[in-house]
Amino acid sequence: MPTAADGYRFSRTQDASATFGEQEDFKAILLAGGAHFEVQAVGEVHTTGPSFPLYTASIGSADPLAPVIGFFGGIHGLERIGTQLILAYMRALLFRLNWDELLHRQLQHVRLVFMPIVNPGGMWAHKRANPKGVDLMRNAPQRAESRVPFLAGGQTLGPQLPWYCGRPGAPMETESAALLRVVREQLASHPFSLALDCHSGYGFADSIWFPYAKTRRLMAHLPEMYALKTMLEQSMPHHDYSFEPQSNQYLLHGDLWDHAYEQTPADHVFLPMTLELGSWLWIRKNPRQLFSRHGIFNPIKAHRIKRVLRRHADLLDFLTRAAYAAPGWLPVDEQRNRLLRLATAHWRPRRAP
Repeated sequence: MPTAADGYRFSRTQDASATFGEQEDFKAILLAGGAHFEVQAVGEVHTTGPSFPLYTASIGSADPLAPVIGFFGGIHGLERIGTQLILAYMRALLFRLNWDELLHRQLQHVRLVFMPIVNPGGMWAHKRANPKGVDLMRNAPQRAESRVPFLAGGQTLGPQLPWYCGRPGAPMETESAALLRVVREQLASHPFSLALDCHSGYGFADSIWFPYAKTRRLMAHLPEMYALKTMLEQSMPHHDYSFEPQSNQYLLHGDLWDHAYEQTPADHVFLPMTLELGSWLWIRKNPRQLFSRHGIFNPIKAHRIKRVLRRHADLLDFLTRAAYAAPGWLPVDEQRNRLLRLATAHWRPRRAP
């Protein structure tokens, strides 16, 4: 398995136009963490200019039965703040490894997998979609069971319009296939795993969404998700996240996490979540951001960027601890039945509009 010590892969590029800030930050973290991270190349993306390898970085237990949590970002190239949040967490972990004995003990029993830049071509080109114009979050093969929002729910008319799913029947894009392979081989192959995919750009509030996006039916692991939600509220009582199935907001075609969830072995528990940072709040505070594609999806002012990174670091740490402690809180038997009743009442599917 390749590591961050492979200097030819992580050397600084001499051509500034063939890279971007988040890519260089990722390289710097991997170089600094060469003694700790296991780095794996899972694909390569080609653009009209440079090519970009797709990397994952993992740390922690190598036990195939250990719980795992995966952090993903940059699926939409314009939503850079999600990638920056994951990179900040990785950097903090590296510093803590110098002194935090409890962290070392924790990593003996849990594994962390990072894929902070799923769509490097889109991020390099300052586009939401990948270099072929495909919206990766609408690129899986399944279709929604009910009506989706026009265009925004996914469309197959062509890459000239936003939210393009890709050509019907065509193989998934390199980036989508790589993410799903990482989930299948590094997360869902374990008895218990969590995933957090960091996005931005929807609403005035921050949201945590979970499957399904294709249907208003409720997921099979609703009791486990409800237990996690309850723990979050008890541990972070002043948080402002809404926590709900994505279908409570809108349906869409081709959601990658719906597909990954349904491909998980039946006897394993995989709980994927999407963190949707509410960028409309940043726009309301600084309306001039509307005139910038970057500003629509990201905070611009330095103090707001710092506030976002600081505000959500606790969530990432909470989820890591929840993965580590999973054997102690996963519901079983009558407790699971009780949580199923509570969760079903709490997240009762809304009627189709």
